Amino acid sequence: MRGASPRFAVAALMALLWAAPLNALDSIDFQFPSGTDESLQKGLRAASSLTAAEKEGRTSPADLYAAALSDYRSLTEALYARGHYSVVVSIAIDGREAAEIPPLSPPSEIGTIFIRIDPGTPFRFGRAEIAPLAEGTKLPEGFRPDAPALAGTVTEAALAAVEGWRQKSHAKALISNDNISANHSTQRLDAALTVAPGPAVTFGSLIVEPGSSVREKRIRAIAGLPEGAPFDPTQLAKAADRLRRTGTFRSVAFSEAENLNADNSLDITASIVDEVPRRYGAGAELSTFEGLTVSGFWLHRNIFNRADRFRIEAEAAGLGGQTGGPDYSLTARFQRPAVYGPDTSFTAEIGLEHLDEPDFRSDSITLGLAASRAFSDALTGDLGIKFTASEATDSFGTRDFRLLQFPMGLTRDTRDNLLNPSKGSYLKAILTPFRGLASTESGTRFTLDARTYLPAGDRLTFAMRGQMGAVWGAALSNISPEFLFWSGGGGTVRGQPYQSLDVAVPGGTTGGRSFAALSLEARTEVSPTIGLVAFADGGYIASAPDFAGGAFHAGAGIGLRYDTPLGPLRFDVAAPVAGNTGDGMQLYIGIGQAF
Repeated sequence: MRGASPRFAVAALMALLWAAPLNALDSIDFQFPSGTDESLQKGLRAASSLTAAEKEGRTSPADLYAAALSDYRSLTEALYARGHYSVVVSIAIDGREAAEIPPLSPPSEIGTIFIRIDPGTPFRFGRAEIAPLAEGTKLPEGFRPDAPALAGTVTEAALAAVEGWRQKSHAKALISNDNISANHSTQRLDAALTVAPGPAVTFGSLIVEPGSSVREKRIRAIAGLPEGAPFDPTQLAKAADRLRRTGTFRSVAFSEAENLNADNSLDITASIVDEVPRRYGAGAELSTFEGLTVSGFWLHRNIFNRADRFRIEAEAAGLGGQTGGPDYSLTARFQRPAVYGPDTSFTAEIGLEHLDEPDFRSDSITLGLAASRAFSDALTGDLGIKFTASEATDSFGTRDFRLLQFPMGLTRDTRDNLLNPSKGSYLKAILTPFRGLASTESGTRFTLDARTYLPAGDRLTFAMRGQMGAVWGAALSNISPEFLFWSGGGGTVRGQPYQSLDVAVPGGTTGGRSFAALSLEARTEVSPTIGLVAFADGGYIASAPDFAGGAFHAGAGIGLRYDTPLGPLRFDVAAPVAGNTGDGMQLYIGIGQAF
């Protein structure tokens, strides 16, 4: 084979030289006057478009030149935000002031960029006035004479003044005059703003933009915007939240008309994008003693074009475990929002369930109707009626139960995250009077689940959960096993075998008529995706509804959390520490925190 010709070698070398940058960026340097505050220097570097371009690898001459021109504005605004108004910013590109380089002749090569910033003396407010103000308006604490004259404080004061009038139904309130002047000799900023409240406004029509498969009439009913009532931005936000809460819409945005109607009413336009109507999902959880639990669901978000939700879900639990045998359930649920008002929804459901538990076996069917009302973003109330027919076999023999139930519940949820909460609380109380039919006795069942989360610094959270329950009115031997209580396992006391704490009766064991449990966790983050948990659980079961004469057991352990987009993967290892219901280690795997 013959070697490459000299002509070819020269051509290749010229191509490489042509492709390579002629002069790469050497440095971007900042200069500040002696004594400039370190935090101010750090903030200005962070605000610089040139710094951002260098970090992102955008170092072509065109990108750097554009970033330099942008920095005159961004650095000045950053200084104004910190109360510096006697500002000098100089940006030299290879010795030439960037602002003096003709835009039509930008540099083709850039080696060094030198940024000199003289922030000057920080200003303080001379005058700090805004009027008129609506009753109850709260201005920023820093908007007062002799306070640091931060530009953001003026903006916050203006927004607070306008919002104060909007809260009083003056939807078109605005700043009509802003007299702002800087006295450089005294380093004082005078700010005198005038507010034009405009007329008091009422809600006009809700105009729904086309595109949603949900009927317009239903969208208006769900939103519940009170046409003719005084304008209230809180009511406007609630109306949007009601639509989002249905789960039918991917996005909901309200916009106010630019002009008022002749009667000073204000029309609102709703821009809505539908969610994908159908959704599928599945989940799994594994415990060394309880075995594998798998679940799945199919959901239609808008089955009758009324934002109705129809959901079918199935679960198989205790697969390969030591809990007596597999459990199976199948439930179909229909839900319609905005029934009896925009904040009340209606639910109808039917469920089939087979339970093979350590102390009993049962087969049941449940039919139920319920209404749920959202009193606020955090507080929800539920009221329903259910009929349950079941056949159960336990230590008392094989029996049939026919129950008419009247569940009443309240839920208050202020958690910041459902799967991985770090602050807030959760409280759910359910009182269920039940009427026994045929030979079934009547009574009342009560359950309470309370959780709280206390952050301690950036990486540590303390979590606590308390549970309790009781059944009154019916004899232990004539209460459906599904209404009784057990302790042990992932939902109550980790480290103790599933439902291992029960009540001894002639012929075997059964659940108790009263129950209490307490769980404590310390959760810490060791990296953005890895967390560690230490926990202790305790449970108590008694045969009497007054908690007398019962038994206690406890467990403790450690856990690992791995954060995923679906929630943290949970790996818990626990062992018994009190009681005589179990020994050895238990492993629990699932998605989301234990509570």
